[in-house]
Amino acid sequence: MTKRFSNSSGPSQRQLRAGEVLRHALVEIIQRETFHDPALAGVSVTVSEVRVSPDLKQASVYAAPLGGENQGEVVAALNKGAAYLRGLLGKNIDLKFTPALTFLSDETFSEAERIDALLARPDVARDLSDE
Repeated sequence: MTKRFSNSSGPSQRQLRAGEVLRHALVEIIQRETFHDPALAGVSVTVSEVRVSPDLKQASVYAAPLGGENQGEVVAALNKGAAYLRGLLGKNIDLKFTPALTFLSDETFSEAERIDALLARPDVARDLSDE
């Protein structure tokens, strides 16, 4: 009898593939749609990652406005329009279920800037030098 692996080792290939399909479709939808919410009007939104639950019925969407300004407002506006975006998404993807969307603030860009600033400090640069 073969033993099934638990999901503790990370997302399955199916989850990763579904996440990428959703990410590409969401980027396309967000680019072409006109939003009536002032927080989204004229804002370019970056969708960096979509993590899908094992049953593919829930999706966490990591998004941030280009430039990082008003990030909280933009993510809140996306969550407010999540049902509308889910409806559009269902028409553009070929999955058995269209997952419920939860938008989360993508902190990777600000974290990368913080790390760059730390590495640029003179005391850290001195410690990292090959002397």
